[in-house]
Amino acid sequence: MQTSQHVLFECSEMKDCHVVRKKIREHIADKAKLPILIFLEGTCINNTSVMMFEKGCFEVGETIHPVAIKYDPRFGDAFWNSTKYSMVTYIFNMMTSWAIVCNVWYLPPMVKEEEEDAVHFANKVKAAIAAWGGMSVLPWDGGLKRKKIKESFKEEQQNKYCQIV
Repeated sequence: MQTSQHVLFECSEMKDCHVVRKKIREHIADKAKLPILIFLEGTCINNTSVMMFEKGCFEVGETIHPVAIKYDPRFGDAFWNSTKYSMVTYIFNMMTSWAIVCNVWYLPPMVKEEEEDAVHFANKVKAAIAAWGGMSVLPWDGGLKRKKIKESFKEEQQNKYCQIV
């Protein structure tokens, strides 16, 4: 990592977010540097959906070059279901699988519109990635499966369901 220009930070530290945002802006401004590769979602969910993107990188750049990645589970499943398998079992399955096959689509660059905020831009990019990968779009992040669901979120979904019924 010392031979390349990584930007390391701790997600839980708010002061780190400001420092990272500044470093990314400086990197983008320097045309001599290579583009930055950022994994926005952070969590995979069995090739079915694309979860919420964090808005941070959509605040610093005007152009995003999206990449859609989808694993082909025919020879080996790349996903770890921690409720079903232990880490040792998952590693054993990965190491003994025939192959881990992955489809990668490089989408056309997407530009942030003047009236668009970071959240709307992130959702637009997420929808494009999901469409190319044949996946659905989810309005929540990967932390939802590890945390208790907020009552307000439950109530919002219940209200939507009541309106449908």
